[in-house]
Amino acid sequence: MAESGEGLGTVPEHERILQEIESTDTACVGPTLRSVYDDQPNAHKKFMEKLDACIRNHDKEIEKMCNFHHQGFVDAITELLKVRTDAEKLKVQVTDTNRRFQDAGKEVIVQTEDIIRCRIQQRNITTVVEKLQLCLPVLEMYSKLKEQMNAKRYYSALKTMEQLENVYFPRVSQYRFCQLMIENLPKLREDIKEISMSDLKDFLESIRKHSDKIGETAMKQAQQQKTFSVVLQKQNNLKFVKKMYNNDSIPGGRNEIVLKHTFEEEDENEEEGDEETFENYYRKQRKKQARLVLQPHSNMGYGFPVNRLFDLLFEIRDQYNETLLKKWAGVFRDIFEEDNYSPIPVVNEEEYKIVISKFPFQDPDLEKQSFPKKFPMSQSVPHIYIQVKEFIYASLKFSESLHRSSTEIDDMLRKSTNLLLTRTLNSCLLNLIRKPHIGLTELVQIIINTTHLEQACKYLEDFITNITNISQETVHTTRLYGLSTFKDARHAAEGEIYTKLNQKIDEFVQLADYDWTMSEPDGRASGYLMDLINFLRSIFQVFTHLPGKVAQTACMSACQHLSTSLMQMLLDNELKQISMGAVQQFNLDVIQCELFASSEPVPGFQGDTLQLAFIDLRQLLDLFMVWDWSTYLADYGQPASKYLRVNPNTALTLLEKMKDTSKKNNIFAQFRKNDRDKQKLIETVMKQLRSLVNGMSHHT
Repeated sequence: MAESGEGLGTVPEHERILQEIESTDTACVGPTLRSVYDDQPNAHKKFMEKLDACIRNHDKEIEKMCNFHHQGFVDAITELLKVRTDAEKLKVQVTDTNRRFQDAGKEVIVQTEDIIRCRIQQRNITTVVEKLQLCLPVLEMYSKLKEQMNAKRYYSALKTMEQLENVYFPRVSQYRFCQLMIENLPKLREDIKEISMSDLKDFLESIRKHSDKIGETAMKQAQQQKTFSVVLQKQNNLKFVKKMYNNDSIPGGRNEIVLKHTFEEEDENEEEGDEETFENYYRKQRKKQARLVLQPHSNMGYGFPVNRLFDLLFEIRDQYNETLLKKWAGVFRDIFEEDNYSPIPVVNEEEYKIVISKFPFQDPDLEKQSFPKKFPMSQSVPHIYIQVKEFIYASLKFSESLHRSSTEIDDMLRKSTNLLLTRTLNSCLLNLIRKPHIGLTELVQIIINTTHLEQACKYLEDFITNITNISQETVHTTRLYGLSTFKDARHAAEGEIYTKLNQKIDEFVQLADYDWTMSEPDGRASGYLMDLINFLRSIFQVFTHLPGKVAQTACMSACQHLSTSLMQMLLDNELKQISMGAVQQFNLDVIQCELFASSEPVPGFQGDTLQLAFIDLRQLLDLFMVWDWSTYLADYGQPASKYLRVNPNTALTLLEKMKDTSKKNNIFAQFRKNDRDKQKLIETVMKQLRSLVNGMSHHT
């Protein structure tokens, strides 16, 4: 009974649980299933049986439903299969239609893009035309300004500038060409001012030269004007009286006065620029000319001619200039003697400004350097510059008292200064360069000094211009010959550098002490040659301040001279015997020379240009080191010969010297003992070389 009671109570509970499982969310199934295990011991088994029965019921319902809808599903599949064929046909048709639409659309797209591009171009062209129409008047006015400047119509040019600035430039101010034109106008105004001042000076100078004729003409015209004015005044008085009676004089007079004032105001408004400056200058110069006119004529004191006195004064002036030139020659010599020929050092800003105040030197790179620093020129340069200015002052003192015009005084000063530069200073420089105690370092500094003195000549011209007020642009103005003066001195210094450098090389070469009979080389280059190369390296470091071509020429000249000296050493007539060991030792020295040439001691050489200075030695030594006589004799005279630079006479001379060492050097003794054919080969080579030498002499 108890079990049956429990079973009855359990069944409804299981049905409830199954309903919850079917109706609730899967996330809440856990607590529901847990309640099955929490009930009576056999509840789980019964629940599973109930669950299986429920599942079977659902399966039956599903099966009934599937049986009910199966025929409809089959019919739907059949219909789909029928539609499939039509769908494929439709897909093909759609694809084809899409392709044809795409093809047709491509042409439309291309034409549309062309239309868009044409519209953009049309809009751009319209914009450009509008802008050009805006800019063309400005360009035409500026071109008109240039034409007026070229035609020397300066007043019209000033008016055109005014119109450009006030009317035309504001319209196109956003363009770059307009800004350039605006920036150029002040320069044009300044040019007009300078040209006008120059014309005014020339005009005043012309007036001064023809003042007698001008005064005579002016007095005649003044007399005529006075006579005409008297007659005209009488006529005007009669007309005035008649008009007074007719009551027409007052209105007419007022109209004339109004018009006159109007025109005067317009003229005053048109006067621009530096009119006051020109007017004051003109008045000042005319007053000076008036004073000169009122003074007695220079060629008459008390009515007697004084032309001979002026001729005498000019002769005295020439003698005075000669005396000055002799005096300044001593001054220049003293400056050169006291110079240390090293760059001017400065340790602070005060010392730097002192040097700049004495000599016009400008170098932005040097200004940026920190102290202490050095000027490139030596102390003699500012001293010479100051003394040239002192010479100009001394020459001016005598010329001022001759009552000559400013143009003539300017010409006198320039000619005297040219004599000082071309004759006195140039002679002192050449004598200095040729002095024995002047070394390579001093010569390099002299070249640098002359370069800066040459650049300072333009400042000397400005100095003379400021004294005489004669512009350098005047046609007959004499130029200073600083360029030719210092160029000659530089050429002389460069030639002296080449000579002294070769002399120094000769001194080192004379220290050579070869053992010409050595059996084996020392394995290292000779000491004298290494000292010579070190000397050349140090001296070429000094040459870096010289112009590039000068340093390159000096380096090439030194290498060629060294090569020639070494070749002469080998071929010296007093040298009778040379061993193979000596040749090998000599080859080590030549290798060091070639290494020095390849190290580019002076920049600017292309490729192996410098090494070619030793090409004669190199081919000669290679021939004897390799003993390649067959190649030499076979290729002799051919442009592509390996030993093209080896002269047969040179090779024969050196081979004879080596043959004569057979008694002391065992190389030939070994030939005689072990292989007499080699000795015969040497004799054959010497015979062939002699034949080549004889052939060359006959050909010559």
